[in-house]
Amino acid sequence: MTVAQGTNCYTLGAAPCSGAGVSWTAAELDGAINGPVASIVFDDSGKANVGALLSSLADTQFQKDGVARILANADAVEDWRVGEAIAESYVIKHRAGHFPWPDGRDERKRGSSLPGADLVGFRGPTNNACFAFGEVKTSGENKHPPGAMFGRTGLKQQLEDLRDDKTIRDDLVAYLAYRALKSDWLDRYRCAATRYLANPSDVYVFGILIRDVAPHQDDLRVRVDKLSAGCPAGTVVELFAIYLPAGSISQLGTKVLAARKKGGSA
Repeated sequence: MTVAQGTNCYTLGAAPCSGAGVSWTAAELDGAINGPVASIVFDDSGKANVGALLSSLADTQFQKDGVARILANADAVEDWRVGEAIAESYVIKHRAGHFPWPDGRDERKRGSSLPGADLVGFRGPTNNACFAFGEVKTSGENKHPPGAMFGRTGLKQQLEDLRDDKTIRDDLVAYLAYRALKSDWLDRYRCAATRYLANPSDVYVFGILIRDVAPHQDDLRVRVDKLSAGCPAGTVVELFAIYLPAGSISQLGTKVLAARKKGGSA
């Protein structure tokens, strides 16, 4: 199962800032959820490593039950969390993204939402990687653009901050540095950091709207125009709107739980 590129609905702008709207069928959505999206939501790779560590310490059945309890999936998954996983899987598949440290690993309690960019990682192969920072909003509001685009925590402000505020980018670069030490992606980090130190605007910034309404270019049109103006040299900005079948967003959490119960990409 893979992540569909989808049917193109519209394209906007050109480098350094562009936008695109794509639509998914119900089958394409189900294929993604049963594949990489479920793996991202439940952090399969991370849990496999943690499970191996804890299992090596468990000798009794009581201890083994404890390991199972610690690693158990949540009974409920927020729809927005699945929306972020859809966005992440799309950038991985279609924009050579790599996001090695899910922010769920930094939560102090299950279900919390952390500040900072939604997705922090890299774009490109190990020997030519740059940092990639992204924001995701999931909205079924029948309005173009949706209200999630605006306000202090809206997509508009978040993308402007990632593009223009070096302090925010510096913090994200440091955040990854602590986690890169002794990781299997250290070389990718070294490449991206070398590029960043030479030009702190040499980054890939993306914003993704997850929608379940009729496609309309007004979701992204103004943002593409505004983010193009005065874009720093070296920065690439891409915006996407992924249009799911009508009414899908309110079922995303339920769908990913059902996929896992059926053994989806476990």
